Amino acid sequence: MRVFTVAGVVAVVLAFSSVGAEPPKPPVPQKEHEWLKQLEGQWEVESEGVVEPGKPPVKCRGTDAARSLGGLWLVSEMKATVADVPVMGVMTLGYDAQKKKVVGTWVCSMCDVLYKYEGTVEGQTLTLETEDPNPSTGKLVKMRDVIELKDKDTKVLTSSMLGDDGKWVPFMTMNGKRKK
Repeated sequence: MRVFTVAGVVAVVLAFSSVGAEPPKPPVPQKEHEWLKQLEGQWEVESEGVVEPGKPPVKCRGTDAARSLGGLWLVSEMKATVADVPVMGVMTLGYDAQKKKVVGTWVCSMCDVLYKYEGTVEGQTLTLETEDPNPSTGKLVKMRDVIELKDKDTKVLTSSMLGDDGKWVPFMTMNGKRKK
């Protein structure tokens, strides 16, 4: 895959140079990109989630390794074990200057849906929203992930679903501490 990507970049550069044109300049990172930089690094995470109403929450520990792609995108790879099952997830986040929104995706080894986010930054909080099938019922539902930076080494992610009564119902909380 990497060979194809490198070959594609080389082809674009050669195409521009053969016609005497300058290759396009990459976009300049915005203040929202700077906010996302705070999430870069290696994190130890602990999470607690409601798998089934009325049952005790499931707890797990894991890691979150987040890196930048050119200052424009954050790619975060999470790994944990939930009830003796290894789980991996990948979150991407960036800023779409045309939409004036933070955009991103979430995929994981426990779901077959590509979750697409749009959201905003306010102070030390990033609020991401999506509308996708409820993993329990399959019914389309609004969901929200809120990432709050408590300080430079502490973050909290809270996932909620919009209930039938119009209230947000939290179903998972993940606390992260930056590895020293």
